[in-house]
Amino acid sequence: MKLKIVYLLSLSILAGIACTPKIAPKVVENVEAVPTVEKEDTLSGMRATPCKMFSDFPDAMDIMSEFTNYRNFLKVNDYSQAYEYWTKAFHKAPGANGKMKYHFDDGIKIFKHFYDKEPDSLKKIRWVDSVDQVYNIRLACFEEEATVAGRRAFDYYYSFGNYKSPDTIYDLFKKSVDLKKEKSDYYVINPFSKILLERFEAKQTDTAEAKYFANILIDAIKYGSANCKGKDCNAWLVIKDYAPYLLESFEQIEDFYKPEFYKEKYLAYYTNNGNSCDTVDLVYRKLVWGGCNMKDPDFSSLVKDKNTRCFVAPPEAGPLTKAYEFYNEGKYQKAINSFEDFIEKTDDKEKKAKYSILIAKIYYGDMRNFPLSRKYALKAAGYKSGWGDPYILIGKLYASSGPLCGPGTGWDSQIVTWPAIDKFEYAKKLDPKVSAEANKLINSYVRYMPELGEIHQRLKKEGQAFYVGCWINETTTIRAVKE
Repeated sequence: MKLKIVYLLSLSILAGIACTPKIAPKVVENVEAVPTVEKEDTLSGMRATPCKMFSDFPDAMDIMSEFTNYRNFLKVNDYSQAYEYWTKAFHKAPGANGKMKYHFDDGIKIFKHFYDKEPDSLKKIRWVDSVDQVYNIRLACFEEEATVAGRRAFDYYYSFGNYKSPDTIYDLFKKSVDLKKEKSDYYVINPFSKILLERFEAKQTDTAEAKYFANILIDAIKYGSANCKGKDCNAWLVIKDYAPYLLESFEQIEDFYKPEFYKEKYLAYYTNNGNSCDTVDLVYRKLVWGGCNMKDPDFSSLVKDKNTRCFVAPPEAGPLTKAYEFYNEGKYQKAINSFEDFIEKTDDKEKKAKYSILIAKIYYGDMRNFPLSRKYALKAAGYKSGWGDPYILIGKLYASSGPLCGPGTGWDSQIVTWPAIDKFEYAKKLDPKVSAEANKLINSYVRYMPELGEIHQRLKKEGQAFYVGCWINETTTIRAVKE
């Protein structure tokens, strides 16, 4: 059965190419669609692939030279010649030497090139179909179900999203991650993390499924970062700055992550971010919420700080008592509801401001809901004039939005620094008491602004007005990072 499948796939991809609009080289006609074979490899006693290999041909050197020729043309971006030689090489020996698989990736690269150049949306479909067939043949030749699913999903997500449904892309990512578990390929982590969160928030994926895959992704990031080699380690560094930030949004769901997750993450945060009482309170709440045993000796220093240096007497019995109990237990939505109830009933604007900014901080630091955090920060500012704290918080929200508004690096993630700095500047102008903090934040984030060359490549210039979308939706001023 497998023999017939590979044979038909070979015919299919040839038919697809023959139907595509003619590009610079003449499309190779009548290339033999080579069926699979079932003879044993003389060295191992088993064939490395059921597909035709170099060793199956008396003129193996000629076929190998076609592989060399197409790669040479591809190196100098001569896609027309690369296409012609790749077509010959691929359809004669899709199994190559039984080990190398780069010719599949090269074919997809070539098809992507002509897909991008094709202005006709209907004709673009033919190139997408050709990409599909290359993956089908790779799967038939090497049976790499998890790898092929991950690569397909990656290509569909970043290159062919207009022609593949979101459900198809999601299901392919799921298959790859489910099969590879903590050894998942690095290139699936970021896009799958983003899709998983978006689908969960849109109620397209339930909590149980989100929990299953988010925990695998956390394990994969840990395993991949610890075991990477060479240039792959650079990719894992980018992943660690992006995917965990998105997956953190699931922390608001009780029992979503194991207590060990909270211990490892927040004990390190406590160790590495100083021992301010804000840090102590945040880490303590997270550990309690995560179900950690606070009698664990590893928490002794934190607990001591919480009970002595950072101790805050609970409010007198009244409407705020329950709100703080919920807050300290990590039951954030219940705490917010209680604080809101107090704000509505009190006439004291100072207290309205105090608890509105507290709600804003809960949405920011604990629930990762940036739009609602900004909403309550602005409410707080409305209750108390000349107060810079709400705008410092909004600036932090914007500055933290790189992974939400882009891939974590590059233009879309860098431009959020502009409205963030706008808010820091406004805060210190409005309230001199926050100048030191504002200046520290400005000096920290100016390093992440886009480079001048990147600005010019986009036909923009410094000082020009620029609208930042995403959830921010504000007009700012273009600025370049200083050399």
